[in-house]
Amino acid sequence: MGELQSALDALAAEDLFALPSGAVLDRTATLLTLVNRATAELTRTVRHADSTGAAEHDGKKTMASWLRGHGHLTPGEAGRMVRSGRALEHLPATAAAFAEGTVTASQVAAIAPIADDAARVAAEAQGVDLGVIDQAIVTVARGESHARLQQVVHHYREALDPDGAEPDPTEGRRFTVTRHADGSGTGRFDLDAVGIEKVLAAIESIVQASRPKGDDRTRAQQQADALVQLVDNQLAAGNLPTLRTVKPHVVLGLDMDDFVDPATGPGAARTGFGSQISAARARWLACDASISRIVMGPDGVPLDLGRDHRVVTPGLRKAVELRDRHCVFAGCDAPTHWCDVHHLLHWINGGETSLANSGLLCERHHTKVHHGFRVERDPGGRWHTWRPDGTEILIGPPLLV
Repeated sequence: MGELQSALDALAAEDLFALPSGAVLDRTATLLTLVNRATAELTRTVRHADSTGAAEHDGKKTMASWLRGHGHLTPGEAGRMVRSGRALEHLPATAAAFAEGTVTASQVAAIAPIADDAARVAAEAQGVDLGVIDQAIVTVARGESHARLQQVVHHYREALDPDGAEPDPTEGRRFTVTRHADGSGTGRFDLDAVGIEKVLAAIESIVQASRPKGDDRTRAQQQADALVQLVDNQLAAGNLPTLRTVKPHVVLGLDMDDFVDPATGPGAARTGFGSQISAARARWLACDASISRIVMGPDGVPLDLGRDHRVVTPGLRKAVELRDRHCVFAGCDAPTHWCDVHHLLHWINGGETSLANSGLLCERHHTKVHHGFRVERDPGGRWHTWRPDGTEILIGPPLLV
């Protein structure tokens, strides 16, 4: 172990800038193999400790708990390492490939389910030679992508019980959301093959719709925007189940003083689900919304509740849609049902809620306009878009083919 530490110290002292690109890549490949071999030895050691109850020496019941506490691994990482060690006892070909560094720990974890108790019992009952399967899957691991390896393992496990009852795909569906201090959220969903296909088809239809020129969003950003647009479309359709007799919608609470004040006003508005957003963002949402006036007493008790007032009436929206036909931001032709009606001069600042003072903007470009960009319509009926620096975004004539 001391020699290994010394070798790592020597590697860390090397000047990578002194190496040509080819040598850097060769070094990377060698280190990948060494990491695999070291992880294989770690997994073998963990398996020995798991089978001999060594964790009790430090007062731990299992090696998974020891790895979490002493190795600072996540529960998922610790569990995968323990399961991989157990599986490798029944998969000599995979164990040998792991030891020589030609397969990774992630690949071993993907292969491990073929050697769990249920899979081995099923294979033995059907006369399947697990050794042959082990060799074949190692060949796949060495030559195919990780996704392909997972597919092969899945198909093998399904083939072990071809006549079994078809499982209910909805039983494994999960969707969780974690809210953060700034009001943003991180989500995770686990869906069956058909469920994820439906989600991807819906999101892809929006991603692939015509978008503005110069769109430099990453694929992840495009999909996130598409998901929000999908939900926005559904909320706007008004056919979702009601929540306490009210159609689901975004609810914001904002003091009138912050509404009128042009300052950003961070954390001034509160959403229905408890997040806090800036007054500036609330003013953007109020461009095309329903407004309710609530007079509060000094003790925080509502004294007077005004009726909802729709800023943009249904009739005005139809007129704006008929005139603009799509998002008016330069280069964007997002359809009308994706768009908000934007007040060119905000109504809270004296702008009229009228056809002349309105324009269609999709969510992405409505955000841009409230962050420095500007759109305006000239007397001839043509829309212009201006950058924050005052220069106009010009779209050239279409190419003739």
